[in-house]
Amino acid sequence: MVCALAAALCFGTATVLQAIAARDAGTGGGGEAALLLRALRQWRYLAGLALDGLGFLFQIAALRSLPIYAVSAALASSLAVTAVVAARLLRVRLSRTEWGAVGVVCAGLAMLGLASGPEGGEQGSAALEWAMLATAVGMLVLALLGGRLSGRLRALVLGLGAGFGFGVVEVSVRLIDSLRPADLVADPAVYALLTGGAAAFILLTSALQRGSVTTATAGMVIGETIGPAAVGVVWLGDRTREGLAWLAVLGFAVAVAGALALARFGEAPPPVDRTEPENASAH
Repeated sequence: MVCALAAALCFGTATVLQAIAARDAGTGGGGEAALLLRALRQWRYLAGLALDGLGFLFQIAALRSLPIYAVSAALASSLAVTAVVAARLLRVRLSRTEWGAVGVVCAGLAMLGLASGPEGGEQGSAALEWAMLATAVGMLVLALLGGRLSGRLRALVLGLGAGFGFGVVEVSVRLIDSLRPADLVADPAVYALLTGGAAAFILLTSALQRGSVTTATAGMVIGETIGPAAVGVVWLGDRTREGLAWLAVLGFAVAVAGALALARFGEAPPPVDRTEPENASAH
């Protein structure tokens, strides 16, 4: 659980650091690619990327020793970390409801920590590995065709797709049972992990570009928690401590509900347009 919370801390803090870098980079022309290049020259953005990498390592460590349902709920709590750090560094004002949601997330994680048992002992079948790869490929196809979607459901569909992609990563980490190079090359779970991660990144980026941040992030949280948790319980043998299944279910629901209430923090604030006059009035 310490590794899962450390991963959430890394991901949540990385979001804020990258937000500051993007805001400082401004929109001085050249489109998104130019903005990214300017951001990459800032230490905060690079520090955010480093924290993302460190968070992924913590995530892998957590998934190798905890049930998926506990790890996925903990990762969703990174939105609470982002909210708190943003309130401090970006001077984002949190409402009483949002501060309450942060507390709700913490309470849910505490319940999960008390109720979670050890990692499930089942290795998972070859059919499950191929199913994860097929899901990852499906999400990649959705990512490639996502730009053609329109309407109110666009952000929700793409956000859910991103969540499914991240969920594939969570399950695939558990399915990889050998780290020998020869075994990794032949393991469908490895390709599911890589494809699912790439598809999730593309889908989330596309969802946030032209859709509702709150809707897309809420879809992502649902997709990356409920599905993987079910797979862990049904096919990988994830269990709770004796007699505490009710507490685990309640903690999971509370933590996810709190994260959904903080969904607006799923995207960094928009960058400052440095081309505007300094004395321009705020909108």
